[in-house]
Order: sequence, then structure tokens, then C-alpha cells
Amino acid sequence: MIFEAQPYPRVQVLEVGERATKILVVDGLMTGAAALVDHAAEVATLAPVKAGANFYPGVRAPAPPAYVQALVRTLRPHMTEVHGVPASGRAGVTCALSMATLPAAQATLVQRLPHIDTPDPRQLAVLHYLCGPEHGGTAFYRHRETGLEIIEESRARDYMLALTRQMSGPEVQPGYIRESTDLFEKIGAVEAAFDRIVVYPSRLLHAGLLPDAPVSQDPRAGRLTVNTFYRYEAA
Repeated sequence: MIFEAQPYPRVQVLEVGERATKILVVDGLMTGAAALVDHAAEVATLAPVKAGANFYPGVRAPAPPAYVQALVRTLRPHMTEVHGVPASGRAGVTCALSMATLPAAQATLVQRLPHIDTPDPRQLAVLHYLCGPEHGGTAFYRHRETGLEIIEESRARDYMLALTRQMSGPEVQPGYIRESTDLFEKIGAVEAAFDRIVVYPSRLLHAGLLPDAPVSQDPRAGRLTVNTFYRYEAA
């Protein structure tokens, strides 16, 4: 597989919510998207994440190292411009091929609601779609009771206490969240598109727009993405 920067990627910057949080959207960043799909279908072993280690509602496998290196190299200038990532220096990166395959009836409530990955302000989530819009994009939310869109460390305990109390109440709706509910207001969304990369702060409340019914587990037909967490060190 060869991953090289494309000469003319399409770059968009969206702003969501009252805090105008920036969402970076890049289409056609580098070559190799089709080869990644082939790798997922023919080489990778996609398996459920170990219980307790992650709440991802599906299966995952490590991404090819060449992809990870190329992604960081080609995407970093855009993350510097939009998200203030240092132009050089060390960063911690985890990256996995992922398929959301779990029907809503088998998912836990935590898996069905908006979430954050960490309250760390230096971590970004990088989502690379290797599927089309029919598989659902990603939406961003505000928690109505607390008014929070970004869960900072100083507010994480208050947020979790409020959400834990609400999770046992009548406001919780069945199925995966896709629109506004009694608990969460949808403040923005990005549609899935093949070879589209979306970058947003890991502490921004978000959720995949997943169907409730069972979906294909074939990487060539299902909701295949590459999910990367990029934690940069302060300059």
C-alpha cells in the first residue's frame, strides 16, 4: 500500500455549538483509501474490543503502520492551522480499522449515547471514512441539563453525576442517538463520504449516526472507518 499526499485535497472548517468548536473536514487527503478497504477485507483480523477496555460498538484491528505514519505527516499541517497543534514535536498516536456492527438491541446505554474520548484538551479524534453516506456520519451534542458541549476535567465529575442520574430516568430513549432528545441537543453533524477525514477535539460530545438494526460485517459493504487518537505534547 502506498500513501502519498494528494495535491489538491478539499478542506473545510465547520463550527458547532455555542463555543464555536472547530471541526476539520478533509476529502482526498492522500492516496491509498481503496487499498485500505482491501486490507481490512483480506488481511486484517477485525475482532470485538475487550470488555472494559473500550465502549466501541463493533470490531477493530490495528491500522497498517505505513498508513499511520503517512496520516500524521500529511494531516499535521491542517491540524496545526485549525486546532493549534504544534507544527513539530512528539505526539502519541493510536489508530485502528473499525467497523460499527453492534445492533442497538445489544448495545449498552453508554454505547448508545453521546460520549467523549477523554477530557484531555490536547487530544484530537481523527475519523477516516472508508464507506459512503448510507452508513451514517458523526454528530455533535450539547447536554441539556448542564449545558456542556465540551467536557473539561473541571466539569467531568458534575457531568457524570448528572448523566448517571438521568440514565435511570424516563428521558432515555431506545436505540442509538441520531437527533436531539430530552437529554441531548444535536448541535451539528458531518456526513460520511468515502475517503473523508474528520478531526475534532476528543472532549467534544459526539456519537456516530448508527442504524439500530444489524448491519453488514463485510468491510467492503459495511461501516468501515479508521479511528485515530492524536495526543500532542505542548510546544
